Amino acid sequence: MAPESLSRLSAEVVACRRCPRLVEWREEAAAHPPARFNGQHYWARPLPGWGDPNARVLLVGLAPAAHGGNRTGRLFTGDRSGDFLFASLHRAGFANQPTSTDASDGLSARGLYIAAVVRCAPPGNKPLPEERGNCLPYLVRELRLLTQLRVIVPLGAYAWSGTLAALARLDSGLDAGLDAGLDAGLDVGLNVGLGAEPNPRPAFGHLAEAAVGRYAILGSYHPSQQNTFTGRLTPAMLDAAVARARELAGLD
Repeated sequence: MAPESLSRLSAEVVACRRCPRLVEWREEAAAHPPARFNGQHYWARPLPGWGDPNARVLLVGLAPAAHGGNRTGRLFTGDRSGDFLFASLHRAGFANQPTSTDASDGLSARGLYIAAVVRCAPPGNKPLPEERGNCLPYLVRELRLLTQLRVIVPLGAYAWSGTLAALARLDSGLDAGLDAGLDAGLDVGLNVGLGAEPNPRPAFGHLAEAAVGRYAILGSYHPSQQNTFTGRLTPAMLDAAVARARELAGLD
C-alpha cells in the first residue's frame, strides 16, 4: 500500500459513496440548480480538505453548501459564507485574495488548511449521526498528516463537537484499525468506540479556547448568512478570531 499523503487521502474522499442519502442529495442539487446557476457544471462529489500542507492553523466547517462547494468543488467557495470568510482570511494574511468564486480562481492559503466534519452537502445542513461517523476518519487522517498543525478553529458548534470527536479518535489508538476497515470496505461501527473526549467537555462559544493534547482549539461562530445577516457574527468578530488563531499558532 502506498504511504499516506494528503493527495492520496483527497482522492479517496472524492470517490466516497458511503452515505446513500448524501449521494442522492448532492446529485439532486446538481441536477436541479437554482436559476442563477443554470448551465453550470456541478462538482457533486465529496470535498477534500485544501490549503497549505505545512499549515499551523486548521479551519473546520460543518459541510459543503449544496450550491456552494458542491457546485464549485472547493470548501467555502462560491457562496456567501465563503465571501465573508475569505475576506477575513485575506485581511489576516492567510489568503492571497479576498474572494473565491470557483476552484480555478487562483486562491491559495498560507499557513492555513480548511476541512469539514462532513464532506458532502447534507439536506438542510443537518447530517445524520451515522453520516458524521462515516466522514470523521477523513478529518482524523488530515490531523495526522498536518504535522505542523498547532491551532484548530471549528466554525460553529457542530464543527466544535466534530473536532473534539476527531481528536479523541486520534488519541485513542483506535482510528488506524477503523480506517483499515474502511479501506477494506467493512462495516466497522464508526459511531462507537471513538475514544474519550476531554472531561469536562469544553463548551463552544465565540473565542472560546481549550487545550486538547498539543492543539489549541479556538471557537468561532460560523460565517453563515443566518449569523452574518443578523449581526451575530460581524467582520470585526471574525477578524478577532482569525487574529487570535495566528497568535496561538506563533505566526505573529
